[in-house]
Amino acid sequence: MIEYHAAWPRVRSAIAPDPAVEARVAALVTRMTLAEKLGQMIQPELAQLTPEDVTEYKIGSALNGAGIWPGGDRHAGVAAWVGTVDTFWQAAEEAYAGRPFRVPFMWATDAVHGHNNVYGATVFPHNIGLGAAGDADLVRRVGRASAEEILATGMDWTFAPTVTTPRDRRWGRYYEGYSEDPELVHAYAAAMVEGLQGTQADLRAGRGVIATVKHWVADGGTADGADRGVARCPEDHVRNIHAAGFYSAIAAGAQCVMASFSSWEDEANYDHGAARPGLYHEPYNHKVHGSKYLITDVLKNAVGFDGIVISDWDAHSEVANCSIGDAGYAINAGLDVLMIAGRAAWQSVYHRAVEDVERGAIPLARIDDAVARVLRVKLRAGLWTRPRPAERPARAIGGPEHRALAREAARRSVVLLKNTAGVLPIRRSARVLATGSGVHDISKQTGGWTLTWQGDDIVPADLPGGGTVADALAAVAADTVVDPELIRVDPTAYDVAVVVLGEDSYAEMRGTLKPWRSLGYADLKLSYARDLEILRKLRLAGVPIATVFLTGRPLYTTEEINLSDAFAVAWLPGPQAGGITDVLFGDHDFTGRLPSSWPRGRQHSAANRVPPHIPGYTVPPEETEPDGDAAPLFEIGYGLGRYDLGPGPLPLDPPRVAPPATAEAEPLPVLTGGQPADGLRFRIGGHNTWSRVDIDFDAPTDELIVRADPLGGELRLRFKGFPAFVYAENVSGLPRDLRGYAAAGGAISLGIRVVERPERPLYLAVHDDYPAQPGLDITDRLGEDWTTLRVPLAELRRIGSDLEHVDVPFMIYTEGSGCVELRNIRWTP
Repeated sequence: MIEYHAAWPRVRSAIAPDPAVEARVAALVTRMTLAEKLGQMIQPELAQLTPEDVTEYKIGSALNGAGIWPGGDRHAGVAAWVGTVDTFWQAAEEAYAGRPFRVPFMWATDAVHGHNNVYGATVFPHNIGLGAAGDADLVRRVGRASAEEILATGMDWTFAPTVTTPRDRRWGRYYEGYSEDPELVHAYAAAMVEGLQGTQADLRAGRGVIATVKHWVADGGTADGADRGVARCPEDHVRNIHAAGFYSAIAAGAQCVMASFSSWEDEANYDHGAARPGLYHEPYNHKVHGSKYLITDVLKNAVGFDGIVISDWDAHSEVANCSIGDAGYAINAGLDVLMIAGRAAWQSVYHRAVEDVERGAIPLARIDDAVARVLRVKLRAGLWTRPRPAERPARAIGGPEHRALAREAARRSVVLLKNTAGVLPIRRSARVLATGSGVHDISKQTGGWTLTWQGDDIVPADLPGGGTVADALAAVAADTVVDPELIRVDPTAYDVAVVVLGEDSYAEMRGTLKPWRSLGYADLKLSYARDLEILRKLRLAGVPIATVFLTGRPLYTTEEINLSDAFAVAWLPGPQAGGITDVLFGDHDFTGRLPSSWPRGRQHSAANRVPPHIPGYTVPPEETEPDGDAAPLFEIGYGLGRYDLGPGPLPLDPPRVAPPATAEAEPLPVLTGGQPADGLRFRIGGHNTWSRVDIDFDAPTDELIVRADPLGGELRLRFKGFPAFVYAENVSGLPRDLRGYAAAGGAISLGIRVVERPERPLYLAVHDDYPAQPGLDITDRLGEDWTTLRVPLAELRRIGSDLEHVDVPFMIYTEGSGCVELRNIRWTP
């Protein structure tokens, strides 16, 4: 059991302070200019950095985020990556030409489930699946394999592991955590760091990569499952639940900690904006990135962490008193390295920091502390003695040994929730019907952070050496027929149906289950209803059903479980789908156990339920949901073996009741007279960014992805060839139940004219989390003359649009170029 802490504990790192290292750090800091010091604190990303920038600004590190590759080539191989990293490494060497010392460059990457940004690398299950495996040594081996492949591409640093303790399954990053149990997180955090970094000698000799534990702290405890939200809980919850993984990871020698986008408020020490002395650096600045208390007072001083504290992607811009081009306040709070995307932004942060130091707004001692930490880590990692990337030992990626490990991890993570006699194991001679939306969809298996940020555009060709569940079934059972939508075959002709269903791929806020501000449902979205219909059809046909559920979190799936004879949760197993067939066909037993409790009903309850083995905790009344601390359907640790049977029929939640038809209701305006209706605002967004831009109806909006030109009574949208969307959003953020409009035969009515024919489909939708919910292709309904287009709401319901929670009554999007004009948009009853 982990130890309960009544105060922030002092942690002793496996990498002990070295007087020789400290002396060298001190000497270097003394000799460096302010420009050289600030260069070590700025970390741009590949797409917004040139080798010339590295030389000019003395940049000390760079990163590649998801979806950023050399030359923009997602299939760039090892040689291309090594060549790219080597070019920047040489540029950093040139920055110190003529100086009596040098500071080596280091490269960071988001390798969070294997070296997942690099084509051909081994992709492992996401953390939630590893949590189900229940084996810290397996995690250690996964970390070691990942480190070997990261090193093969010339990189030195990974932004892993995530050691969050997720408390709310509506959160879009739930799968990045190992478990809701801080004890398991505590064990796994140390194991992954040991795998990635190895021993102190391994790290110094270039046999390990710098590990980053993230995100400090309590990002898994935000209220209502909001991504980048506020964790409202006592400080002892932060200390003992949310920080558990940080203690063990730092003790194992982790050299970097990444701060959380989220905020923390302790109501016991915070009263209506008046901060108690010593708790907050600024009364209204609760963002962790701006919290001197959490970063400096707690992490650095109390816990004793002496490595790098790095920001998340542009996260300084969300801190009060900062902006995208000014990070001074966050630097003073204790950030040592700033991860900044845009070229103009990182250069502005650099120059503003120079000015702030010169005028005394940022103490030089704070800069020296930051740079000392960077240099300390670089020395501990042996970067002064590592050869340039192009001359380091050649290593292969994605080899048979690592893929076998990935298959083992996938197999051991599968949790069997239901089993009926005679269904499992499936006979190899059986006639197998493979169906369901996930049976031949590799992106559902691999999830977010796989080559791209959202991971939703991945196809089998992107992941050589892997395959879908359909591929794995066909490799085992010769008589396998694949029909994902169950529209081509007669199911009664088969001995067993393997139904693969689950969530579409997502990352971060794109995966947050909405509306997190209201009822907080945590079940499958309506757009997945086709899989439920497949199960009902198979049940009526009398075919034995083995269901495989692909998901990043526990969700209410009771009807799906009841309709299945066997129901197994495979989480996000990655491309080695053979791990799933290993257990379905009996080559191995089911050994996975739930790392998080499984919900009894649709509505999320007990978001802050504390595991009973953490001493001294009770759940405060204000932290329970309206239905109380409801017992889960299946507790942590539940899981069946192939010879275990059960459970019987499970109680279903009552169906949601739609409001009565609103035949006499007034139309609901969205855009009238060239202006948004009261209570609405129009915004622009893009697929691969979380930023939103408000449309200024008094002037054109010029943005990278789409241009919106108000033209009196019309709104002209010029899409520039990138995935982009324009939408009307409730200013309050609160959703409305508009099912009554659909029940009364209502429609969305809009005037639309094509100025330039869209080169890709143009979609209409009623949500703002593209592409996680469905859109209706309206391209064939468009004309060059003004047309009043009436789209029945029944059409949107049929494709799975959720009209019960409408916070965006209108959205239009495309992934290509084109130009259309809009006017008079409204819902009509």
